[in-house]
Amino acid sequence: MTGVRYNVEHVTRYDYAAPVSQSWQLARLTPRSLPWQRLLSHSLQIDPPPAERHDAADSFGNTVTHFGLHGAHRLLRVRMQCSVEVDARPVLLPDSFAPQTEAWESVRQQVQDDPQLDGLAAARMCEPTPLVPLSEAAFAYAAPVFTPGRNWLQAVGAVMQAIHRDFEFNPDTTTVSTSVDEVLAQRSGVCQDFAHLMLACLRAHHLPARYVSGYLLTEAPSGQARLMGVDASHAWVAAFSPQHGWVEFDPTNDQLADQRYITLAWGADFADVVPLRGVILGGGEQTLDVSVSVMPA
Repeated sequence: MTGVRYNVEHVTRYDYAAPVSQSWQLARLTPRSLPWQRLLSHSLQIDPPPAERHDAADSFGNTVTHFGLHGAHRLLRVRMQCSVEVDARPVLLPDSFAPQTEAWESVRQQVQDDPQLDGLAAARMCEPTPLVPLSEAAFAYAAPVFTPGRNWLQAVGAVMQAIHRDFEFNPDTTTVSTSVDEVLAQRSGVCQDFAHLMLACLRAHHLPARYVSGYLLTEAPSGQARLMGVDASHAWVAAFSPQHGWVEFDPTNDQLADQRYITLAWGADFADVVPLRGVILGGGEQTLDVSVSVMPA
């Protein structure tokens, strides 16, 4: 299958009620280079121009742009533009779904017996985090899926399907600080909440999984052209097995990631992939505006 090219624009704008005298920021706004994803071009425009700036990789291999503003300003605007080509993900062969192929308990045991799998990444992604702590409620919610001897791919897919079936997408019911147990109680949230919940379900059963952030090509309403700035960042989950490697599941849309998914960064939870975060001196109240466009090239 030939690659699909996209042009992505991600604009973050902070307006401050009072001048900011100093600002230090971390931007994770460089899409990853992967076997199925090529970054063809990339630019990061910062206004006002930073006094200092450099790129470095974090512990997950994401590119992080560090920059500092040391003059008074009441506006910070960060504009990322890139061109990305996405191929199909590695194929999961039909016989992978056979009940006797790689039971979920086998995956759990192999990761426990060999923490070096995938350079410690698999074992690391079994651990609780501040945003995805161990949750008895998440364990109980997913327990019916993990029947003895069930195929790993079937079981993880069933967790994804259950979240899509049981939870309503509603951006008005949660915030970035809403906990997994709160999401479970109210049965609603957004893609970040559903990704955190799926991570909690898998890690509660000692299965490795990580948080993936990026972009998803969405369809314009019938008969209408695609509009600039109306898209949004997206979040999904990659789960690991020794047989398949990292397989990407999207509980928000009940599907495996395909050529419509553009990977920006990954980590243990949302805190590891925040597109822009930092510390400022001054500023008073602030207003945040984010605009995202994903356009087929």
